[in-house]
Amino acid sequence: MFRALTRALLISHCASAYRVLATPRLSSLRGGHFAQSLMSAATAEAPPAEPVEKFRKDYAAFPYSVNSVQLNFDVHEEETLVTSSLAFERLGGVEGGTPIFLDGGDSLELRSLTVDGVAITEGVDYSLSKSGLTLLKPPESPFTLTSTVAIQPHKNTALSGLYQSSGNLCTQCEAEGFRRITYFPDRPDVMSVYKVRVEADKAKFPVLLSNGNELAKGEKEGGRHWAEFEDPWRKPSYLFALVAGDLMCIEDKFTTSPSKQEVRLVIWSEKENIDQLDWAMQSLKDSMEWDERTYGREYDLSVYHIVAVNDFNMGAMENKGLNVFNTACVLAKPSTATDGDYERVQGVVAHEYFHNWSGNRVTCRDWFQLTLKEGLTVFRDQHFSSDMTSQAVKRIEDVRIMRSAQFLQDGGPMAHPIRPESYIAMDNFYTVTVYNKGAEVIRMYRTLLGADGFRKGMDLYFDRHDGQAVTCDDFRAAMADANSVDLTQFERWYTQAGTPIVSASAVYDAAAKTYALTLSQETPSTPGQDAKEPFHIPIETALLLPDGSLFQPAQVLELKEASQTFTFENVPAEPVPSILRGFSAPVRLQLERDDAELAFLAANEDDAFNKWDASQRLAMRVLLQLAKTPEKEWSLPPGLVDAFRATLTDKDADPSLLAYALSLPDYSTLSQEMSPVDPDALTGALRFARKELAVACKSELEALYDGLAPPAGQPFAINPEVVGKRRLRAVCLGYLSKLADGAAQARCVEQFRVATCMSESLAAAQGLVGIPGAARDEVLGTFYLRAKENKEALVINKWFAMQASADAPDALETVKALMEHEAFDFSNPNRVRSLISTFAGANPAAFHKADGSGYDFVADQVVALDKNNPQVAARLCGAFGTWRKYAPDRQALMQKCLERIKGTEGLSKDTFEIAARSLK
Repeated sequence: MFRALTRALLISHCASAYRVLATPRLSSLRGGHFAQSLMSAATAEAPPAEPVEKFRKDYAAFPYSVNSVQLNFDVHEEETLVTSSLAFERLGGVEGGTPIFLDGGDSLELRSLTVDGVAITEGVDYSLSKSGLTLLKPPESPFTLTSTVAIQPHKNTALSGLYQSSGNLCTQCEAEGFRRITYFPDRPDVMSVYKVRVEADKAKFPVLLSNGNELAKGEKEGGRHWAEFEDPWRKPSYLFALVAGDLMCIEDKFTTSPSKQEVRLVIWSEKENIDQLDWAMQSLKDSMEWDERTYGREYDLSVYHIVAVNDFNMGAMENKGLNVFNTACVLAKPSTATDGDYERVQGVVAHEYFHNWSGNRVTCRDWFQLTLKEGLTVFRDQHFSSDMTSQAVKRIEDVRIMRSAQFLQDGGPMAHPIRPESYIAMDNFYTVTVYNKGAEVIRMYRTLLGADGFRKGMDLYFDRHDGQAVTCDDFRAAMADANSVDLTQFERWYTQAGTPIVSASAVYDAAAKTYALTLSQETPSTPGQDAKEPFHIPIETALLLPDGSLFQPAQVLELKEASQTFTFENVPAEPVPSILRGFSAPVRLQLERDDAELAFLAANEDDAFNKWDASQRLAMRVLLQLAKTPEKEWSLPPGLVDAFRATLTDKDADPSLLAYALSLPDYSTLSQEMSPVDPDALTGALRFARKELAVACKSELEALYDGLAPPAGQPFAINPEVVGKRRLRAVCLGYLSKLADGAAQARCVEQFRVATCMSESLAAAQGLVGIPGAARDEVLGTFYLRAKENKEALVINKWFAMQASADAPDALETVKALMEHEAFDFSNPNRVRSLISTFAGANPAAFHKADGSGYDFVADQVVALDKNNPQVAARLCGAFGTWRKYAPDRQALMQKCLERIKGTEGLSKDTFEIAARSLK
């Protein structure tokens, strides 16, 4: 599942990418039922005053298997009746009569309960609590438990379980949504075969869907109809899906290889969106072909459905054969979707399809193992996207998310290993650590074992564990066994939190022609983990000679001790080390380099990531120095201006790489290098540097901008060359708009007027959004009216987001006013993220306003959101997570907000956990 959507949306809206990732694919725990909670539920104890923490060490297998599940949904206006028949069988070694706890909740109204067709009695045969139902005296197995419950999807504002979105019914069951549908052991290690029947009013719900293949359908008197489905593959409850609605679709087909099975491909959405589904379909077919070719994995059903819905807490969900998507990760056409949107749709569609094997056929034993499926699948979708676009550009995009978001998490109160040891609310652990750092851990296996060794390990993992719920240790064992290597130490990437710091120093012996490179590692303490053992870190390294050539091919140095020295022999001259090539491990590299050496790397590196990184480090050095200097003394060093100008005039480089090289490090990345963080100084330094670079290089920026204009009549295309040119042109326009003069505004207005796609329109509007005046009002007004007239909800989200992130003194007042706008909907997660989350996460100047007004506003929204949608509220609460990194005055203001949130009566366990961890 792609819960990194929040982060991915922020990056996309604010500029510049996962699901996110996500994610980000950007990019949104609840878990298995453990022995401790089973005991408390069985005795119907009152819940504690504060939510209970669950621990990985307490895992215990569920004592019964559920061999089959039959579900009947009888959908009506005010309620839906759900009848479930569960075929239980006691596991070997389990004592007869062991009570069975089934997760449930207040959203279920129990209407009937039978065992093998005989009604049973509450208080004698079973008990109910706020968390579920306990079968006190199970009969000798096997037996069938049948229950009928009533639920009210139209009142389900949490968007978990079965809920209503734009009049349609759909489900979201990961992590713990199935318990909102019926009583069940709602944990991933209980895997069953499902058969489903859905009945509803045909006029209101003409489309009925569930997992697997459709067995039969028919009509009944009174305008009702029904359909039956069967999924032949065992799956956990979190992969269950149901959709009922008034939808339209596009169809295509794919023939698998080598088995030659024809698969019907269907993508559904509301009628007004039907012209925005073609790209998702192409992405799906590309994903299926790529997975067969790269991993040897075929699809295993005769139909594959994708359904796009407007109200969704995350990016998408990989339900077996019936993926449910946020519209933001499916819909795309030139007039509504940016190039970043197209790339996100491609990545998220691939991510959910790849889950068919890495998550569905082989799933996780418990929710602590979440990275087993998500980190692995993020790596797979990153690999796919790099093959479909540009390997170098994709790698830089992924590292930017790691440095700006994941490193920040590693250094804060929510720091956790990619396999957490405990949680209160599982939804809080769908994080950039589990997803993106988890993907980096998978990438390290490939770096250590090589492409062929990694493929051998993947083949063994899938073959050994097909149809099972397994652990991260099982994956590591498959990699080790397939390659006959010892990966014992590598487990520390699963057990230790934090970002390792790798320090490098070197000595060149001219007489002996040897170069001794010493690498040392140290990992800062994180909450609950003070002492860290050395990681197994692959450091891809090469040596550049003074003429810029490589001394020898790059090699992987395996750093396994606290400190190790690696000696290179027959080195003809003192080299410049190229270390951590391709970002071969998720670490911070500390290596003393002067400006001249960084400039040499920026000019001569053959590794695209290190080339980009050298230019970023040059810029970061300047910006941090500016932030420490009184504003009246600010000036840009000539070296930075010259390097910027040289990049602008480089006619041979990939345009996308140039765009990233010209972009300054963002606030989040810079703030991690400053203690205490001074948001006024950092945002001021960024503002100053962007304007000064625009002034100094105005003619070069204008020439490049004009030279990148698309030829008249050129058809819209999505390919690396064309996308790169649009990306680079947008960067030029962004700098020129910082001049804020009449010419700059006129240029933005003209681009908006003649724009042929959303990337061009949005870049023009973003150039004006921070400049009050008639030009801004005209463009923003037209932008909204077009979207409103065409009923383009995702474009309206962009309109909200660009204003929420605007670098303007009245940004907070603008956001408050927009909350009263006719298009704002506090119940829609996409709307909330586009406005409120963007303000908190992408407008540091306004959020960190010295008077605390930004903090108070966000805290108010967290409390209000928590009443209806705890998942969205908890993620918004994370905006306060770095409060200890600021000066005492801002610390006090943020701490007060966190204490107010934590002390709110009736607070959900999701938001409580974020606030409580932040305050520790």
